[in-house]
Amino acid sequence: MRPSWEEYFMEIAQVVASRSTCLRRQVGAVVVKNRQILTTGYNGPPRGVAHCEQTGCLRDRLGVPSGERHELCRGLHAEMNAIVQAAHNGVQIAGAEMYSTTQPCSLCAKMIINAGIIVVHFSGPYPDELALQMFQEANVELVASRGPACG
Repeated sequence: MRPSWEEYFMEIAQVVASRSTCLRRQVGAVVVKNRQILTTGYNGPPRGVAHCEQTGCLRDRLGVPSGERHELCRGLHAEMNAIVQAAHNGVQIAGAEMYSTTQPCSLCAKMIINAGIIVVHFSGPYPDELALQMFQEANVELVASRGPACG
């Protein structure tokens, strides 16, 4: 059976997540406008920086729970990487939609809002109430997807 557009892009986000080197959670994001993929991103460290599978997980060593102290991590989130990729390559993403295998955190929510992304589809929960509040206040539509959950 042919997948819906939402299922199609969420499945692609799942494949993108498979590139993640995070030891805790593999997340993928796809930015789409007019049913065309503009950028993708997965969670992992910046270019040229050792991956957590090589160094170990700093958050695990420090006992940091999921959803807290995001600054104590070597990696960028998938949503961040998709937005940074757009900036790096000069791709206009204002007015686009994002498909993420996990609900964005508050750090990603701020970037998504300022990047002008208007809809975020996600398939897995994340413990960050502030992100939900900011999305609501900024009128960014959140869509809990039926696509496969990640991590």
